[in-house]
Amino acid sequence: MDLVGGCRAFVSVSETGSFTAGAALARIPQPVASRRIAALERHFGERLFDRTTRRARLTAFGRDVLPAAQRLVRLADSLEHDAQRARLRPMRVAVPGTSGVRELAELAAEARALEVHLEFRAAEPGERAELVRTSEVRAALAAVPAEEGVWAVPLGVAGVAPPRARVVHLETLRAGRSGGPRRRVWIQPEDDVPHLRDRVLRVRDAVGLQPAQVAVAGSLTAAAAEVFASADLLLCSVAQAGELGLHWRPIGELDLARGYGVAATLGEDAERLRTVLHAAVGRCLGAAS
Repeated sequence: MDLVGGCRAFVSVSETGSFTAGAALARIPQPVASRRIAALERHFGERLFDRTTRRARLTAFGRDVLPAAQRLVRLADSLEHDAQRARLRPMRVAVPGTSGVRELAELAAEARALEVHLEFRAAEPGERAELVRTSEVRAALAAVPAEEGVWAVPLGVAGVAPPRARVVHLETLRAGRSGGPRRRVWIQPEDDVPHLRDRVLRVRDAVGLQPAQVAVAGSLTAAAAEVFASADLLLCSVAQAGELGLHWRPIGELDLARGYGVAATLGEDAERLRTVLHAAVGRCLGAAS
């Protein structure tokens, strides 16, 4: 039987002294209230109300069990309230600082249609992993090798001047080749992870560039400023180059891509981001469609 529903009807009728008024208080039809109380009485094996009078008067047994019924109804109401709050509790997700505001807003809107309320915290790769470990966020878009990731974001280099070739070979940046100052490739914090940075450094050494010609910037803004002020190049995605108004080309010696997976404290959160929200997350990352 519906013990909570029966107790709710019982408490409401006892408070009003009337089956009709009690049913209205419980927001159920009067016949439903009567059936629920009758079922409760059959369950207990005792009468709760004396039906020989016009008013719903409690029996001695009814008076004895009323306090426990009131506690059960209060607990049920508290449970429903807590469940509603838990359902609306934001799911905090650590995302790359390179994610666009519009794309994140579209992701949040798409998630809301699924009754998932997302909040975002922009952080660098190492910090995102730590935020999940310390439970400061429920999930993070983790930087992983592209072959291990759920999403892949192709990388190339971009500069102010449109390059003449369809690809940029890093060997053309060798000192003395152009007769001008040594051009540099700037690595932004999002790509300052071993599986990306170290591959670029190996190519740097293989083609004979000076160590300083591949540099890690403190921020994307700082890296972009160096590129705007010179003939330097920024290691970035196509989407980032477009946002900055730079001309992007793939790297001739290197097929490079950011990889992203999901780290989460709950498996259901990770699965939701990987599957139902896969396309919207990919747009935030600038992943290839």
